[in-house]
Amino acid sequence: MTQRLTTTSPDFAAAFTTLVDARREADEDVSRDVTAILKAVRAGGDTALADYTQRFDRHDLNVSGWAVTPAECRAALDGISTTLRDALELAAARITTYHEKQRPVDSDGVDSAGVRLGARWSAVDAAGLYVPGGRAAYPSSLLMNVIPAKVAGVQRIAMVTPTPNGEINPLVLAAAQIAGIEEIWRVGGAQAVAALAYGTDRIAPVDVITGPGNAWVAEAKRQLYGVVGIDMVAGPSEILVVADAKNDPDWIAADLLSQSEHDPTSQSILFTDDAAFADAVEQAVQRRLPLLSTQAVATTSWAANGAIIVVRDFEEAMPLVNRLAAEHLELAVDDPDALFAKVRHAGSVFLGRMTPEAVGDYVAGPNHVLPTGRRARFSSGLSVLDFMKRTSFLSLDQSSIGAIGPAAVALAEAEGLPAHAASVSLRLP
Repeated sequence: MTQRLTTTSPDFAAAFTTLVDARREADEDVSRDVTAILKAVRAGGDTALADYTQRFDRHDLNVSGWAVTPAECRAALDGISTTLRDALELAAARITTYHEKQRPVDSDGVDSAGVRLGARWSAVDAAGLYVPGGRAAYPSSLLMNVIPAKVAGVQRIAMVTPTPNGEINPLVLAAAQIAGIEEIWRVGGAQAVAALAYGTDRIAPVDVITGPGNAWVAEAKRQLYGVVGIDMVAGPSEILVVADAKNDPDWIAADLLSQSEHDPTSQSILFTDDAAFADAVEQAVQRRLPLLSTQAVATTSWAANGAIIVVRDFEEAMPLVNRLAAEHLELAVDDPDALFAKVRHAGSVFLGRMTPEAVGDYVAGPNHVLPTGRRARFSSGLSVLDFMKRTSFLSLDQSSIGAIGPAAVALAEAEGLPAHAASVSLRLP
């Protein structure tokens, strides 16, 4: 049953702490299985990939084909409706425009001591993109992952996607065609992540791996961090809606269910300062659930992980909002900017009554790959910077090394590193 909390209740503090600390990740201990898969792929390469694909996706890669051809992608794009094609192209254009503004600027200057110093940004050589093919097959996620890499200047993007029974979602291929992905492999799961990280005879290794996946994929990325860079270890989706009674309860119910329908472990939470409005939203949720093709998933998620919290006012709500550090935060109030000024931890914030989170999933522009599970306390959504690295540089002449070198010598000697000290002192005037 959906949890109902009120800040005036004597047990609120304990109940809210339980909500904050609740773990919604899958209960299965997949770590040992993933470790074995990674080891097998590193040792067996393509043979291990083919074995795992036969076992989990029920097709023979040597028959169905290892790679998706450019012709298949073109045919998929030609085969979708004009409406869908226009929607994908609009999304791609808006995502590109937004992320182009994230490109960092190199720096190069001379300081007061005469030292030239700065930084140069460059893209990684290769990025790997994981695209789910099971419960979730989202062309929007493909665009959100590949476009920042393209904007960063990554030269090679390798996409992997599971193809159960050898079949692949044509919308995913259409999005790949629009995004300009030329390397697509019909492999998925932890084994595909291992192939991207270690490389096989067919699949060359990459430097960064991004993209959503199930618990096995997330665990594989976690274990391989350091071998490659990763975007994040993502958990179940979540939304937090702060709404007053001036909203249409049916709109807010739809917003909450937009995340509940993702997965049985997704979480949707409403904060409101009006108990009657809370009742109206709860009733609207119950009316809408039977209308959804995703009813079974959404019902389970809402019952197990949904919550409605009634606060005295939104001033009281904002510290609680920050404790939850939600992936998505809607501020559906008269003055959303006033509340936004108090937000310290959130993956992405949606301001005002006419800004549903779902528009951000598709065509708004900002990236929808966001930190979950309270990780917004210390991390950000996917960006161009995830595909770039910064190289610092400096240049000294006789004058500038004379100005700062003696201090370096003193510190090196204090740390007991005489060769460090000598490499500087020998150059001093």
